[in-house]
Amino acid sequence: MTYYLGIGSNLGEREQTIREAIELLREAGAVEAVAPYVYSAPQGFESEHEFCNTVVKLRSELQPHELLASTQAIEQQLGRTEHSLLLPNGTKRYADREIDIDLVEAYEDSGAEVTVNTTELTLPHPRMHERDFVMQPLKEIKKNYGS
Repeated sequence: MTYYLGIGSNLGEREQTIREAIELLREAGAVEAVAPYVYSAPQGFESEHEFCNTVVKLRSELQPHELLASTQAIEQQLGRTEHSLLLPNGTKRYADREIDIDLVEAYEDSGAEVTVNTTELTLPHPRMHERDFVMQPLKEIKKNYGS
């Protein structure tokens, strides 16, 4: 299966953390391409820390939920503890993070797009088209390395 993963960081040595995440992804499959980094302001919350983002093309035998578990383990290994902050009123909001790895799209070997809609995972990523920091590197990687 071919996956496209969005990777971002806005704390610490952002580029180095992303490189470490990419190296750890090699345990889940073959990293076929990495898009150039893009820098952007946080989306969905306020922070003085700019994000560094990229998209990775990964070939893997893992099924989507298995890859999700693998990416979540990588996030934890690289220091991420929460995906969002729980506010006193019980709502959640996004927050700064050492690393964020999102499954953006997946394709079967036949080229058919994989769709998943569970509480843990939605493929394709439901908000990817709203995020230039995902779409720009995704378009770049598909242009240069195919889908």
